[in-house]
Amino acid sequence: MPGDTPRRPWIVGVSGASGTPYAAAVLRGLLAAGESVDLVVSRAARLTLLDETGISFRDAHWREDLREWLERGADSKPGTFEVDLDGDRVRYWSAGDLAAGPSSGSYPARGMLIVPASTACVAGVALGLSKDLLQRAASVTLKEGRPLVVAVRETPLSGQTLRQLVALDDAGAVVLPATPAFYAGATHIQDLVDFVAGRVLDAAGVPHGLYRRWKGELGSGSRPGA
Repeated sequence: MPGDTPRRPWIVGVSGASGTPYAAAVLRGLLAAGESVDLVVSRAARLTLLDETGISFRDAHWREDLREWLERGADSKPGTFEVDLDGDRVRYWSAGDLAAGPSSGSYPARGMLIVPASTACVAGVALGLSKDLLQRAASVTLKEGRPLVVAVRETPLSGQTLRQLVALDDAGAVVLPATPAFYAGATHIQDLVDFVAGRVLDAAGVPHGLYRRWKGELGSGSRPGA
């Protein structure tokens, strides 16, 4: 309607790589920043989520399953965080729905974050396979010139995957390995997860307070309260 502020979400794709706490931290960070989110969870990611958290992510009950997921910490302890999923802040699209909004370049979106990105996902996006909505949305993001952040989570990396990551970089994507750092004074697994999530949000230009930034002071990460 005239005068309404158009909804322009970040598309968040969750692939089947280990690292579902990274995705949860990114989603919480986007919501805390007042951003809208369109969520796509691949079939393989559902298996990983079940294995890492015990949560069965169901299409018909996605909101309650997502709330349970986002309220857990990186150690899978329930009730660690509070999240607000009311209203239209979050939309969920089934990975098999190739007629979904994010499958079209005319759908208004700020960009896309793939967290975590498996090597299979990397290959599919680099080759433009569009075998599911996650890959299709990534291809659309690239062709429309929107930000695409690919938080690859795999080690070691084969030469084939490295070449595919270079192809994504050449296409304009930000390749961001899910690599925690220790200079921010991490004392808990959640701190390491939040560092990676914060770097993803940095790459997208979304403000956050997930980790302590480097100030050029050696040893500051080891000083209590620094």
